[in-house]
Amino acid sequence: MKSKTKWIALAVGLTVLGGSIGRAIMNRKAQQGELAQSAATVQSEVMVLGPNDAIKVSSQPFSRTLPVSGSLTAQRSAIVKAKVAAELLTLLVREGDKVTAGQVIGQLDAQEFNTRLQQASQQAASAKAQWQIAQQTLDNNQALVKQGFISRNALDTSLSNAAATRATFDAAQAAVDLAAKSLKDTVVRAPINGLISQRFVQAGERVGIDARIVEVVDLSTLELQAPLSQQDVTQIKIGATATLHIDGIEPGLQARVARINPSATADTRAVMVYLSLTANPALRQGLYAQGQITLDKRDVLAIPSSAVTKDSGQDQVLRITKGKVLKAKVTLGPQAGTGSDGKPLLEVIDGLQLGDHIARNASGTMREGQAVRLDIANTQP
Repeated sequence: MKSKTKWIALAVGLTVLGGSIGRAIMNRKAQQGELAQSAATVQSEVMVLGPNDAIKVSSQPFSRTLPVSGSLTAQRSAIVKAKVAAELLTLLVREGDKVTAGQVIGQLDAQEFNTRLQQASQQAASAKAQWQIAQQTLDNNQALVKQGFISRNALDTSLSNAAATRATFDAAQAAVDLAAKSLKDTVVRAPINGLISQRFVQAGERVGIDARIVEVVDLSTLELQAPLSQQDVTQIKIGATATLHIDGIEPGLQARVARINPSATADTRAVMVYLSLTANPALRQGLYAQGQITLDKRDVLAIPSSAVTKDSGQDQVLRITKGKVLKAKVTLGPQAGTGSDGKPLLEVIDGLQLGDHIARNASGTMREGQAVRLDIANTQP
């Protein structure tokens, strides 16, 4: 009897437990249904996208550049040196003075060279007189030989004397020319048009031959000397344009690659590239400049970096197609400038087309499958 009662109690307990499990399963299904209905409701809500939410993929000019830096130097400059050893009597120019080619800028003491010229002139006059006497003797002897009054040997002697005295006269005349040149070299002249950049001596000092007196630079033809690596030089062509920046001078200065040195420097193995600049009154030799050489220009598709996200190492964007948000894989290139907000723009090589609309912020509230409507009038590229 007790055994029967136990079995009845066990059956009742199992029945109660099964009812509880059944009710739990039904409640779970009801909750899942509510969640699915809620998700469907969210998906069915249409989100209106404005310029802060979506952008239109557009193209923009893109320049591939190479950074350069270096110092400005004048293409035409000259060091004026003393051609004779003498005391510098006067120096008429100072740093910053403008000079023209051939202008007298100083004077060396010419007294010694005047004396040498007079001495050489007198020696030349004496040599000329001796040559004229020897020539007259030769003329007379030639007539006497024809008449048979003197021998042929006497005529040969006259010929030799005339030739020797003529050579002596020519040498004396050359000495006159040399003395005249030395006297002329006591006048210091500017060799080119330009500005005086340095004075190396002062009036009253004695200078030796090849001693530096002043430096003249022509600022109308300045160039930038920029050292580049061998790898960078291979990308540059003669005539390539560049934009340079110098502190205190606005805006950027335009330049072009004029020459490329065929040799590398022995210490750094760098190759010197020379960029010619347009004339600018604010430029000075020795100023430091930096900028970029333009390697090529082209139009590219560009999107902001905020529109890109990564999934399993693959770049993706949220593309808006037929009223829905869908993920799209993209292949990106280098940075293609900056947007109006100052954030970088990335080149799109593959995955998007001109005119596509994408989410401006890939990490925002939009998700794949979201129903959206574009406010076309306010959506900006």
